[in-house]
Amino acid sequence: MFELKQAIGSSWYIESPAKIGLVALEGNEVALIDAGSDKDAGRRVRKVLDERGWTPRAIYNTHSHADHIGGNRFLQDRYGCPIYAPGPECAFANHVTFEPSFLYGGRPMKELRHKFLMAQESRVLPLTQEVLPGGMELIPLPGHSMDMVGFRTVDDVVYLADCLSSEETLTKYGLGYLWDPGVYIETLERVKGMEAKLFVPSHAAPAEDIAPLAQFNIDKVNEAAERILDLCAEPKPFEQLLAELFRAYGMAMSVQQYALIGSTLRSYLSWLHDEGRVEMFVEGEMLLWRRA
Repeated sequence: MFELKQAIGSSWYIESPAKIGLVALEGNEVALIDAGSDKDAGRRVRKVLDERGWTPRAIYNTHSHADHIGGNRFLQDRYGCPIYAPGPECAFANHVTFEPSFLYGGRPMKELRHKFLMAQESRVLPLTQEVLPGGMELIPLPGHSMDMVGFRTVDDVVYLADCLSSEETLTKYGLGYLWDPGVYIETLERVKGMEAKLFVPSHAAPAEDIAPLAQFNIDKVNEAAERILDLCAEPKPFEQLLAELFRAYGMAMSVQQYALIGSTLRSYLSWLHDEGRVEMFVEGEMLLWRRA
């Protein structure tokens, strides 16, 4: 783990729980794509950099989830490099209590204020095409999070962030966190049509042809939607739907899973409602959901 691997030419990645992209620039400078999950990950990234005599010119965050920005603070303190993140992801990276608050839907209790959901704050600036090194292209990849992005390098390597999960992960768990399932499917349809010499997803193996994995992810989203629709055959409140969804996927409830899967279920229900496939109504003092 945290082994440096060459993708193509000047494009590299550090093998870790969430792959960290690395693009060699002029001299001994590099561009980092994400920063790992925490201070320890930052230390291990620094070890890789120092062994090569590399210095980060900047860190480019694909999105603001803690497993991608947790190493920001350590690396910024060590190297003094600027950090950039796209759109609202920039605000979340600067104000890290936003993430557990957003997932929970209110002030997060202490059980949600930990490094897996709340990174250390760092000084993050807005990410635009103009702040990228020459020849590096910004690729919008929304859906998993609000404004996630990927990157294409001069070597025609595409870093895809979290827009894909591996077949093994999806086969085992079936359901992953999503901010907007509908937008996520639109993003994956675009990814299916992309061509590159190599694709590097954060949570799947690099591949020259990404279309089959993109379709597998699309299929799993549609399967989850159908399962939720089946659960809505009779009117049910959210908490009952969530409990039945946990049972359907064989998941164990915890406070963290309540926040993550609960947020994901709300996003599915919002999408299905806007599509006219489920309806919501108030009965007594309860908001209920049922299949349209």
